[in-house]
Amino acid sequence: MGRYDPIKLEVFKNLLASVAEEMGVALCRTGHSPNIKERRDYSCAIFDGGSEMIAQAAHIPVHLGSMPLAVKGAMEGRHVGPGDTIILNDPYRGGTHLPDITLISPVFGDEGPSPLFFVANRAHHADVGGMAPGSMGMATEIFQEGIRIPPVMLVEGGTLRRDVVDLLLVNVRTPQEREGDLEAQLAANETGRRRLLEIVARYGADETLHYMEELKAYAERMTREAIRRISDGRYSFEDYLDDDGITTEPVRIAVTVTVTGDQAVIDFTGTSPQVAGSVNAVYAVTLSAVFYVFRCLVDFDIPSNAGCMVPLTVVAPTGTVVNALPPAAVAGGNVEMSQRIVDVLLGALAKALPDRIPAASAGTMSNLMIGGYDPERGRNYAYYETIAGGMGARPTRDGLDAIQTHMTNTWNTPIEALEHAYPIRVLRYEIRRGSGGKGKYRGGDGIRRDFQLLAGATVGLLSDRRRFRPYGLHGGESGQAGESILMTPSEERPLGSKFHIRVGAGEVISIRTPGGGGHGRRTEATG
Repeated sequence: MGRYDPIKLEVFKNLLASVAEEMGVALCRTGHSPNIKERRDYSCAIFDGGSEMIAQAAHIPVHLGSMPLAVKGAMEGRHVGPGDTIILNDPYRGGTHLPDITLISPVFGDEGPSPLFFVANRAHHADVGGMAPGSMGMATEIFQEGIRIPPVMLVEGGTLRRDVVDLLLVNVRTPQEREGDLEAQLAANETGRRRLLEIVARYGADETLHYMEELKAYAERMTREAIRRISDGRYSFEDYLDDDGITTEPVRIAVTVTVTGDQAVIDFTGTSPQVAGSVNAVYAVTLSAVFYVFRCLVDFDIPSNAGCMVPLTVVAPTGTVVNALPPAAVAGGNVEMSQRIVDVLLGALAKALPDRIPAASAGTMSNLMIGGYDPERGRNYAYYETIAGGMGARPTRDGLDAIQTHMTNTWNTPIEALEHAYPIRVLRYEIRRGSGGKGKYRGGDGIRRDFQLLAGATVGLLSDRRRFRPYGLHGGESGQAGESILMTPSEERPLGSKFHIRVGAGEVISIRTPGGGGHGRRTEATG
């Protein structure tokens, strides 16, 4: 253990986290699309000169836990200088899925030729090309999902690479929106760079770097202490996705958590081989879900950094849905598989910590994509959002209604903003009463959100929990399954959990998200 002042450790913890938070504010305020400005589908983090995460903002867990692999992948065998920024989205080079574009910028001081830090942000772009608006269609290989960007220079020596920008924009349906969001991401990194240099100017590089190392060591110690409170043993659980969107076969996710002292091995052996559809997750996404769950076990307000992962060993067999190999389609792995990895991890840990682990939450981000031509504005558009569901009941209280849980942390798109920007009208937006599982403590209720198209468009949904409902724990009942319904003047037609269809003007898509599982057996006293 190094020597440090506990008060200064707390000061640096909050200083560094505040830099990441301010980067997020800059990205939100300067973003172009409703997906950035309203839903806040982005994340920001700070890394040391060795590409290890030091601090992150309270943004999107699936982004943040996977971003370290992006930074390490981008820096591998590469020399960067002042004013450089690297762009990437390749899931097989540290990304998650193609709509998530990451920008990484080095931060140099006066101490030498190597970066003191890196600042990075990842933002979900509503369209990056591919076979369907929203870039999350029923693909069977990654080439159908959109433009794939390996780590390349976007800004070199302070000069924007216009050829790289043009290559990207010519491959997307909404180039003006994409360019605006990229500019906002650049502004966010510049904000982070300036604030870090202000910290160095105040405290000096040596002290700043020293406390960054101590923060990693502190996070590791606290994570080890949280693991030590779990009884040694092997805890297993499995769950299933409804299907992969291409076939009707369920997709198995299995995990065994082995706890020995202050270390844990998380082994996904027994999970389904990678599938034809897009629900495959790359290793970075699986790592992110593990990071999230074990970070939640720590009672203290510790920094979320690289130290949290040191006591954990993740075994994710290659060629499975939790560590897919190219050219597997992976758009749904980031959003759907990540949620369900959390479900199986919590299910396993519930056997060891029954008084701490909640029942399953909705288990799906309910990703909705709508795209087409807007005749009123005379342009193409691509709209994307995730729709909240019910939170699983906790051991001592009910789950929350209509909330984003686990690997997503976005806001909703306000009806006013949605209707102002797109040829879409929201007819109903309400809590889906009674959808939470019953128990001593009830699961949270999901949402009903009905969208009427004012002009014909392509509509896609990437969701789950239609066949395998969110599980209850310790006698609590499962939450209600989700539903998707196409409402036309002549009929109401149920749809699956994953589809891309053409919807006519005036027709309505109704999305009804799952409720959370209940916790504990009901008695006459509890109802």
